[in-house]
Amino acid sequence: MAFGNRPEDNNTQQPYGQPNAYGQNYGQQQYNQYGQPQGQPYGQGRNMQYGQPYAQPQYGQPAYAGAGAGTAAPTMTMNGQTAYSFERARHVSTTKAYGEMTLGLLLTAVVAVFTQMTGALEGFLIATGMIGWIGLAVVQVAIAVVLGWRIDRMSVGAARAMFYLYAALTGFTLATIFYTYSLPSIGMALGLCVAFFFVLTMLSLTTKKDMLKAGPILFVALLVLLVGEVIMMFFAPSQTTLMITGAIGLIVFAGLTMYDAQQTRAMFDVAEQRGDTVMLNRISIICALNLYLDFINMFLYLLQIFGDSDN
Repeated sequence: MAFGNRPEDNNTQQPYGQPNAYGQNYGQQQYNQYGQPQGQPYGQGRNMQYGQPYAQPQYGQPAYAGAGAGTAAPTMTMNGQTAYSFERARHVSTTKAYGEMTLGLLLTAVVAVFTQMTGALEGFLIATGMIGWIGLAVVQVAIAVVLGWRIDRMSVGAARAMFYLYAALTGFTLATIFYTYSLPSIGMALGLCVAFFFVLTMLSLTTKKDMLKAGPILFVALLVLLVGEVIMMFFAPSQTTLMITGAIGLIVFAGLTMYDAQQTRAMFDVAEQRGDTVMLNRISIICALNLYLDFINMFLYLLQIFGDSDN
C-alpha cells in the first residue's frame, strides 16, 4: 500500500567556503550533535510494512556555532506545531475509524430488520435461487478485496461508499438469523459482543504486548477454521460441532480484534511519518472495514454458542 511520493527535502546547505547569514565561513563540512552532516535529511529509512521510503522530520538543531538560543526556538516551535498537528490528525482519524465502523454496524442492523419485516430476502431467493445467494457472497468478497488492494488509489468518497454498500449487503444476508434464532437470543449475543469488543479494543491499545507479531498465526488459524467448518458441516453436522467451532471461532476473532486495533494505530503512525493527511482518511475506512468484520464474526459465533433456536 503506497503512501505517495516522498516529500521534497526542503533543507538547504551553505556552499563550501561561503559566509552564512551570521558572517561565519563554512570552511569545512559541519556536523550536528548526532554526528550527521548538516543539510542532509535525518533518519532516512524504509517503512517495512508498506515498503515505501519516508523521511522523518528533523530535530531543529542549529547548524552554526555562533547562533544564540533565540535561533533554535523558531525551528523547534515549528516542528512542535507540525507534530501536534499530525498527532491530532491521527487521533481524529482513529476516532473516525471506530465511528465509521459503528455507522456500518447500525446500517447493517437497520437493513437486516427491514429485510426481515418486508420478506425481501425470501423473495430474492425465490426469484434467483442458489445463484442469487452465491452472487451476494461474490459481490461482498469483491468489495472487500477491492478496498484492501485499491484503497490508496481511490478517493475517500468512493471508498466510504463501497464500505457502506458492503455493510448494507451484509445486513441483507444477516436477515436469516431472524428465521433461526429467537429475538432474546439475538439481543443477548449482540450485548455480549459489544462488551467483548470494547474490552478487547481497550486491552489491545493499552497493553505492551505486540499483537502484530501474532498476525500470521491468527490468519493461519482463521484459514484452518474456515476449512474445518466446511468439512464438519458435511461429515459431522451436530449441535456439539457447532458449539466447538463457535468457541474456536470466537477465540480466533478475539485475537484478530486485538491485532486489527493495534494495526490501526500502526498504520496511522506510518501515515503521520509520511505527513499524508489524505491517507489518514483512507486508512480510517479500511480499518473500519477490518474492525467491522471482526465484530460481525464475533457476534455470529456468540449467537452460534448461546443462541436459542426455539422461536
